Amino acid sequence: MPRHYLLYGSERYALAILRPVQAAIRARGDEAAWFFDGPGAEDLAEDETLLTVAQVRAWNPYAVITSSNAVPHFFPGVKVETFHGFDAGKPRHIYIRGFFDLYCTTGPRDTAAFSALAKEQGHFSVVETGFPKIDPFMSQLRAAPDPVRAPPVILYHSTFSPSWSAAGILHDEIKRLSQSGEWRWIVTFHPKMDPEVVAKYRALEGPYLRFADDDNILDLFPQVDMMCSDTSSALNEFLLTYKPVVTFKNRRPGPQLIDIDDPAQFEGAIRTALSRPPALMAAVRDFADQLHPYRDGKSSDRILDAIDAFVAKGARNRKPKPMNLWRKFKLRKRIGYWGPART
Repeated sequence: MPRHYLLYGSERYALAILRPVQAAIRARGDEAAWFFDGPGAEDLAEDETLLTVAQVRAWNPYAVITSSNAVPHFFPGVKVETFHGFDAGKPRHIYIRGFFDLYCTTGPRDTAAFSALAKEQGHFSVVETGFPKIDPFMSQLRAAPDPVRAPPVILYHSTFSPSWSAAGILHDEIKRLSQSGEWRWIVTFHPKMDPEVVAKYRALEGPYLRFADDDNILDLFPQVDMMCSDTSSALNEFLLTYKPVVTFKNRRPGPQLIDIDDPAQFEGAIRTALSRPPALMAAVRDFADQLHPYRDGKSSDRILDAIDAFVAKGARNRKPKPMNLWRKFKLRKRIGYWGPART
């Protein structure tokens, strides 16, 4: 009998993250279905199945895999967290909320931190698998980036958090630089970005600036020569291309970034990045290889293998999950399910 895997999403970006997992499930002859309690369901393809709560419980999934920070505890199956991006400077332990049996970490740094917490708390397991969203992307990456285009193309991406985002601060500089015609710009934001900020940047669209609504930012990476950002997990994904990034007041700056703290430095930093100085490019490569050492495009398969290994060991952790009553109540209220927790 084929195994049933439920892919759970609370944001549209779950599609890009979990579709490679769906492909790996299908390649093994097993079945995948989706449940959404937020944006995303309307973008499912004809061959992708959307289930209701009652249908999920009747379908009895072997595992529930999600990129969200919580998961319906009343769904059957092993609860698995893949994360929705790389560590952008926030402490990752904030994602440990008592919902998951298994965390599939993206690379050595996260694995070490989560393994220490697993040993201390005892109610979850940790396996390093890599990040499934980038499987198709990683399998197509070359050993070195292509030469800079003429004219160069710059990707601007900002996170939505007002305390972290530089979108408001850099708007006037991006407006000025995008009107000169020296460079081409593609702008995209986190789906939760303030609509007023989005509107201001949409108003900049013209011959040299395009506002992109792509759900999967990875699709934009081959189209550009560098990225400008602030403290967004997407910039770490971009560094895997071995291309440079300029950041504004990044929360965790390092030699892999050109980090600035004054809009007056923005243009000069971009010119430095486009020149690709050897020391910067070496630092970018070193950071990328530590962040995500898997360049084979098989992280989704490693997730499925990790689930199988967890089940083979009894599908239990050393300690039970915490009661977590308040978060469970809020999740039930959001979904509108008040029935029993078990099938």
